[in-house]
Order: sequence, then structure tokens, then C-alpha cells
Amino acid sequence: MFVCQNQSCGAQWAHGEVTIKNEGQGPLFRCPLCGARNRLMASNKSDGTVDYKQPLRDQPGADTERPTNGRRP
Repeated sequence: MFVCQNQSCGAQWAHGEVTIKNEGQGPLFRCPLCGARNRLMASNKSDGTVDYKQPLRDQPGADTERPTNGRRP
């Protein structure tokens, strides 16, 4: 089961309901409902098949704290 990481969507999808592809930044699926790109991690099984898992949602990359002196370093 995959979950759309778009905060306003959050739709859940079975593996067969999404198309997994590499758009140059590793494996991902686009949410069929909202079109958001959702990252996946691929691992090769011993029988030669590929298993896809969804990583936990990342922390925000932006620095949300304001600097005390009014300037960023």
C-alpha cells in the first residue's frame, strides 16, 4: 500500500493501482488523484524481482527559524 505524501491529498493506493517509473531522480509514482510525485526505495530480492517500499515522510528542508540578528549566515 502506498500513500500520497501531498499534505492535502493523502490518498492510499495499492501497488497495482500506480505506475512506478524513474523520472531521473530514482523510482517514484505519481498519485493518480492529484499528480504529486512520491519517492520510493527499490530493493532487489533474491529471486530477481524488485520490491518497492515508500520511505517515511521527510522533515521540511527549509529553515523555519528566523535568525536573531535579522540575517541568515
